[in-house]
Amino acid sequence: MSKKCLYALSTLLLILLTACGKKEEQPAPAPDPAPAPAAVPAGISVGSISLGKAVGPDKKVTAPVETFAKGDTIYASVETTGAGTATLKAKWTYRKGDQTTPVEDQSQPITPTGPATTEFHISKPTGWPAGQYQVEVFLDDKSVGVKPFTVS
Repeated sequence: MSKKCLYALSTLLLILLTACGKKEEQPAPAPDPAPAPAAVPAGISVGSISLGKAVGPDKKVTAPVETFAKGDTIYASVETTGAGTATLKAKWTYRKGDQTTPVEDQSQPITPTGPATTEFHISKPTGWPAGQYQVEVFLDDKSVGVKPFTVS
């Protein structure tokens, strides 16, 4: 065989091998749809804060008021929604002019499974000084509401 024949035969063989060995690329299979995320619990949130002179067996203020007498026990009802575990705190303060004086800090762990009410209260047998007060409520150390009130 001549060199030309060998060259032509080699080239033809190379073309055939390349053509036969070449596969068409198959498109990648579509990925499975991602599973829907599990429902995340809504957690606990504070709905309202009520002040009054008494609470019922359900821990709700029986008659909301914002002005108290110096001998009153002052109740705060904190209504929550949701489920989970958290800590509610009530920070009671007295304000006179530009000064704020702490009265009392209280905290309660809660584990509601739905709507719930938590009660806080303060009393002073010798009587409250007249003036402006407030209670600030915290849910896991985050302020969720302030309720001002007056003692006259």
